[in-house]
Parts: sequence; C-alpha cells; structure tokens
Amino acid sequence: MQIGAKHPLTPRAMFSGLFLHRELLWELVRRDFIGRYKGSIMGVAWSLFSPLLMLAIYTVVFSVAFKARWGLGEESKVAFSLVLFSGMIVHSFFAECLNRAPGLITSHPNYVKKVVFPLEILPWMALFSALLHFLVSFCVLLVFCLLGGVTVHIGALLIPILLLPLILMVMGLSWILASLGVYMRDLAQIIGMVTTVALFISPVFYPIENLPEAYRALITLNPIALPVVQLRDAMLWGKHLQWDAWLASLGIGIAISYFGYWWFQKTRRGFADVI
Repeated sequence: MQIGAKHPLTPRAMFSGLFLHRELLWELVRRDFIGRYKGSIMGVAWSLFSPLLMLAIYTVVFSVAFKARWGLGEESKVAFSLVLFSGMIVHSFFAECLNRAPGLITSHPNYVKKVVFPLEILPWMALFSALLHFLVSFCVLLVFCLLGGVTVHIGALLIPILLLPLILMVMGLSWILASLGVYMRDLAQIIGMVTTVALFISPVFYPIENLPEAYRALITLNPIALPVVQLRDAMLWGKHLQWDAWLASLGIGIAISYFGYWWFQKTRRGFADVI
C-alpha cells in the first residue's frame, strides 16, 4: 500500500495512522526528543532543569512575596511547590504542543514534497515528544512528593484517563494550527502569547475558589483548568473527581480532534504550492 496515497476523513483514520506508521513515528519522536538537546553540555537534563528553575522562581514569588496559599491548613513551602508544579507540568504539555504546531509543516519542507510521506503524523510526533517531557516532569513530581513526605493518593493511577480529553483537544488544535501555520507565518507569535495568557488565567498559581463567583465560570473555559484541578484532586488531595465535567470535556476533545484532522486533510493539498 502506498503511504499517503489516500487521505480518508473518517474518525477511524485519525488513529489508524498511529498503527500503520508506528515505526516511522517512533523514530521521529526519538530523534525529536534527543535532537532537541544534541550538542548541549547538559543534554536531556535540560528537560529537568528548566521546569525546576521556573518552579523555584514561582515558589519564591507566590509563596514568599505574595504569600499565596492553597487553603489547606498548615502548608509548608514544599507542599505549596508541589501543588504549583503539578499545575505547571500540565500547562507545559499544553503550551509545548500548541507553540510548536504552527511550524511543524514549514520546518519540514522536504517532507511536504514527498507524496508518500504521511504529514498528518507530524502533530502526533510533537504530542508524543511533549508527553515524554511530561513524563519526566511527572517522575520529578513523584520523587519530590516522596522526599517531602507528601502523600500520593491512589487516584494518581487515573491521570492518563484524566488527561485524555486534553490530549484529544491538543491533537485537534495541533492539526489546525499546523495547517494554518503554512499560510499565516505570524501565527507562531500569536499562539505564544495565547499560551502565556492561558497560564495566568488557569488555576496553576491559585485555587479557583479564591476568585469572585463571576470569574469562576470564565476560568473553567480554559482547556487546562479541569485537567489541572483533577490531577491535584486525584494525586495530591484524594478528592472525588468530577466525572460529569470529564465526560463533557471528552466529548469536546473528540469533536475538536476530528475537526482538526478533517481540516488538516482538506487543506494539505496547498502546502506544496506555498512552501
């Protein structure tokens, strides 16, 4: 079968490419993850150092300068940092995928000219690479929980399920942005600002309960708000999860992912002419 000869638009086709091109996809992910740090002195250790440095800065700014608290009684700076870090890694995953999406096609012009290359797997490559970074940061979170004496609840096992709606939504947005990025070269700068704003209008640095009632509904529209809250509820606080909200976000994620795939396949015909 000739790869890329046909571009079916069925929901099944969105995921069939993962199986059909799994070896190619794995090689792309491996090269992307390792190649990002190739030639640097610290290598892959940068994937640990960067979020830890930002964590230290944000902890000082918010827990010391602003004296922010999560409202959980006696709260050490270690506990505050871990709650903060758990939100940061979700946002980092979201931001990495969206920030890279507009340049996925334009940064691989040779792939566009190859009729048999499945361009639709490039957003999958970026997503799996971001998931590897998320996994590294999550392992750091677990280690710091153990060292800091913070209880990790059994609900942590549900985190892959809790993140599924966000993953589907990110994939759909990545397909859309990868396509639009071919025709709108300023899109990368716009998305960079959008993901930065998303960080500060999400419950990463503060609990939603601290906001006035009028603003809470607005914050929940942020796609990373629910995953941040549910990751903390499941892993750090052992609270009951909002499965009705999760189901609603899953439906939205499925719809966005399919629309993004459909949009990408419909617009890819003009990539070669522009690039």
